[in-house]
Amino acid sequence: MAEESGYLDPSGNRVVAIVQNLDRDVERGEDTIMLGYGLVLLAPAFAPLLPPSILLPLMAITFAVSASAARWHFYKMARKLALSLDKLEYAEQATLKPIAQVFEDHPQQTLAVAFNPLKNLKRTWKSILGGLMINPFWGPIFYMLGVQFVEDKHFFVLNKAVVSVEQKILPIILRDE
Repeated sequence: MAEESGYLDPSGNRVVAIVQNLDRDVERGEDTIMLGYGLVLLAPAFAPLLPPSILLPLMAITFAVSASAARWHFYKMARKLALSLDKLEYAEQATLKPIAQVFEDHPQQTLAVAFNPLKNLKRTWKSILGGLMINPFWGPIFYMLGVQFVEDKHFFVLNKAVVSVEQKILPIILRDE
């Protein structure tokens, strides 16, 4: 297995390189989340071809795969940032503290915790209630949508942190260009 590299770029300002690479990765993570939403929104196009007993579980699986891929990507970003921060000076680390704080506030959990209905009773209750109101096959979709919302929130908070750091270092970026 190849050794995972951080976000450092040997040429130019190291903090700017980390922030730019993080920004790119945040966009990729958000794209993963949006792909899940988009695929589920396309599901009605398949309604004439597939019965609800097949189509609705496929929608839940789509959310599960999208949320899992986004979670994997989020924590891969955390590992890469940690590797990069180890090689920076204290002042550079302080500049990136808001971004590192997001990863500290959202520690890595296993997907077993996210997908376990007994560990997420509020989400489970809402899913059951939604399934009873619409169709029992919608219960798993609502549950996986809740998992998707959690991952979406992670990327939203991370994006805000990246933008705040970008605004702090904007004079450096403009000077280097």
